[in-house]
Amino acid sequence: MKKYLIVFLISMVPLIELRGAIPYAVGFNLPIVPSILVALLGNMLPVPFIFLFARKVLEWGKDKKVIGGFFTWCLEKGEKGGRKLEAKAGRGLYWALMLFVGIPLPGTGAWTGTLAASFLNMDFKKSVAYILLGLMLAAAIMLLASLGVFGAISLVK
Repeated sequence: MKKYLIVFLISMVPLIELRGAIPYAVGFNLPIVPSILVALLGNMLPVPFIFLFARKVLEWGKDKKVIGGFFTWCLEKGEKGGRKLEAKAGRGLYWALMLFVGIPLPGTGAWTGTLAASFLNMDFKKSVAYILLGLMLAAAIMLLASLGVFGAISLVK
């Protein structure tokens, strides 16, 4: 149970998210299906709070002495991510959000995707659904990578 709690907590950490939780679970030989479910739950838990409150908190704190620099950086990252996503996606904005969350690259994931969706004033329920789909894609990619499938494919060449 302790290792599942660690999977849950790792998946909640910004920038690490389930991209770190799933390799942890695989490394400790935890059963795959419950590990993925716990990682998805942990990664999704902050999403509604980020969507509804993060922007307001960041706006409030951007001019504060100690936290202002970090909050400003977060605001700029969210705005930049949102503009970039909107420019590339056009009418397929929700699919782009799903791919942005789902492709495990540095700076992508549920935290940044949710913040971008908030900055773009996207529909809350629809955004949450596509973020979940993106996390499911990221979970599949990370599971395959963690199990060594990608390494095995490269040996076939």
